[in-house]
Parts: sequence; C-alpha cells; structure tokens
Amino acid sequence: MALDSMQDLLVDSLRDLLNAEKQLVAALPKMAKGAQTPELQDAFRKHLEETRTHVSRAEQALESLGVAARGKHCPAMEGLIEEGNETLQEEGDEAVLDAAIISAAQKVEHYEIASYGSAITYAEMLGERDVATLLKQTLAEEEAADQLLTRLAEADVNRRALEADPDAEEEDEEESGART
Repeated sequence: MALDSMQDLLVDSLRDLLNAEKQLVAALPKMAKGAQTPELQDAFRKHLEETRTHVSRAEQALESLGVAARGKHCPAMEGLIEEGNETLQEEGDEAVLDAAIISAAQKVEHYEIASYGSAITYAEMLGERDVATLLKQTLAEEEAADQLLTRLAEADVNRRALEADPDAEEEDEEESGART
C-alpha cells in the first residue's frame, strides 16, 4: 500500500496494530505460563482477554474506515515477542527471571502505547472520531497494563530478584561503609 495520504497512513497503522495484537494473543499464554509470580501470571491472563478485545477494536476501526479488516505483518512485534521468548527459555533464579519477563512485556506495552498514540493522532486529524474513540479505549488499557507491570516489579519482583543476588549484600555493605 502506498502511503500517499494521512488516510493511507492511518489504515497502514491500524493494519500493523491488528497484526501486532494477534501476535500477542498467541504470545501472552506463554508469558503467563513462564511467569513464576502468581500476580504476574494473573496480569498476563487478564491482558490476554483485553488483547482479544483490542483485536476486535482494530477490526472495527478498519471496517469503519471502509477497508478490509486485515492485518499487515508487524516485524517490530515479532522481534519483541522473540526477545520475550528468549527470556522464557533462560534458566536462573525465579524472581530474576520474572523481572526479565516484566521488562520484555513492558517493551511490548511501550511499542503499543507509541503506536496507538500515533494512530489516535491520525484519526483525530482526519475527523474520524469513532476510530479515535476505539483506539483511546485500547490505549488506556495498554497504559494500565504497563502501570500494573511497573507496580508488580517495584513492589515485589525486583526486590526479590535483588535478594537473590549474593553480591548485592556485599555491595550494600560496601556502599554503607563508604558513606560513614
């Protein structure tokens, strides 16, 4: 598809997002299974249900623009998912691995947040209020998912990962001694 207009750019962006969301529908169950923390598992399961809705919204947005609701391969999401899959294959301390999984998941969320933000801007510029409204709902859910991952990391997972590091205590003691 040639990008000759903002309308073309909006359609192209939506098709990219549709494919990205479909890739995530396949990836999120693996992330939930690979996570060790029950709250993290639940977060992935909840986001899977939301992601299925994101697919529907992207399809609705495309249909409301009068174009076929088909995706366009999203290599960026493919790469982010592959990176997450590599993380899931790692061995090590469960808390450290969960911290790595959260990081991989947040990279996905940040990609989606940026992509939805751009698509919303295009839709608003074109006066496509219904499309913008659909996309804003999804953007809010993506931002909430990112915030939940941050809370899980900061409140529990990262702390436990640090405790698993035998060198962390020595470093803490050295830092305390240096400040006295």
